[in-house]
Parts: sequence; C-alpha cells; structure tokens
Amino acid sequence: MQAVILAAGLGSRLGDIKKNLPKGFLYIESLHETLIERSLRLLKEAGIQEVIIGTGYENKAYNALADRLSAKDFKIITHKNEDFATTGSAYTLWCLRELITQDFLLLESDLVYEPLAIKALLQDERKDLVLASGATQSGDEVYMSIVQDKLQDLSKDKTKLDSIDGELVGISKISLQSFVKLDCHSQNDYEYLLKGFDVLKIDNLIWCEIDCLEHLERAKKLIIPKILKKDSQ
Repeated sequence: MQAVILAAGLGSRLGDIKKNLPKGFLYIESLHETLIERSLRLLKEAGIQEVIIGTGYENKAYNALADRLSAKDFKIITHKNEDFATTGSAYTLWCLRELITQDFLLLESDLVYEPLAIKALLQDERKDLVLASGATQSGDEVYMSIVQDKLQDLSKDKTKLDSIDGELVGISKISLQSFVKLDCHSQNDYEYLLKGFDVLKIDNLIWCEIDCLEHLERAKKLIIPKILKKDSQ
C-alpha cells in the first residue's frame, strides 16, 4: 500500500511563522519534528514503504526532504502541481494519477494526530474509508453527514447538512479501483470526491489541523500534550 500526502497549498493563513516554507515544514518544538516529518515517520512505522507527496508552493523543500529521508525500504516521491496557485487539492491528486499504482492512504500535510489514526484505517478490512472524529470545537470544522456508515455529505456550514454525525479528519484510505473512477476535475477540494465512501468514526481521536496561528496555539496547548501523554502510556 502507498501513501499520498497533499501538500501543494500556500499556507498563507500561517503568515511569516512558516518562514517561506510549505506549512508541512512547521516545526513543533514539543514533538521535536516538523508536521511532515512526523507523518512520514508514522507512515513508515505503520509499514508503508512508498509515499507520494503532491507539492506546489516551495516544492524544492519537499524535494530536499525526499532526498534526505528516502531509504531502500522507504521511498519518497515528489510531484509538483504546476498550477497549485489556481487549483485545489482535487487537482493535485489528479496530478499524481500516474504515480498511484496501489491502494493508498491519503493525508493532508498540515495535520497532527495520534498513531491510531493510521493504524485503525489499515486494520479495517473496508477498502475505501474516510476517517471521522467526534466534535472537536476547533473552529474550522468540516462537518459530515453519515448515513448507514457511509459519507452522505460534508460542509463547513452546519445548516447545509441534514445531520451532523462527525468531523472530517483529513486522512482516508482509497482503493486503486475507486481512485481511477474519481472525477478530480468536478471538485476543487478532494474530500467532496469521497461521498459514498464508508466512514470509520473514532469519537475520541486526538488530532488537529494547523492552518492558521490560532490552530497552532490550540495544538500546542490542548492537542499535542494529549498525544504525548498517550504515547508515553
């Protein structure tokens, strides 16, 4: 199984703190690693042997990272979405179509999460699976409407959904058979391509997205201490 990380975005909401690097290179002192390094490490520990990173903004940073961390048993491939400034994550995923040759885990680059997020998806026998959590109160939630364990709809606007049954984490599992059928040109954001997929909901999953300074402060104060505490148990 491969893993795909969507990492083309500008990350403009983080301002100068990201030092003209992609937001995946945000260094978290208490974790002693960057967001992207943590994801790569957790993927490797879970048995993933090939990771494809869809790049865009400051792609050379990811190229250098791939050169530094690739190994015989852990291959990192980067591929740039040349139109990253005017397209969304669905198009970045489409740009990787010739590199994706197996079932794969799909991750966003700006996430901090406990290892359970990856392990649970890999252990579940279902081929196509979207990871959901319970309520996070993060302030930037993508709400999910789930019917009979399948993703019916999703939105940042609660009023547009029939029910609120979970929140999108930003980690999914997609079979190659389903991937080739996705119409990546029909949506701007990849997650809207996943409607109809099965959902794995972990109510108390520890995770967060870091897309702005407020997210970063919340991660430092609330989320990362919980992850470190659980890791030490």
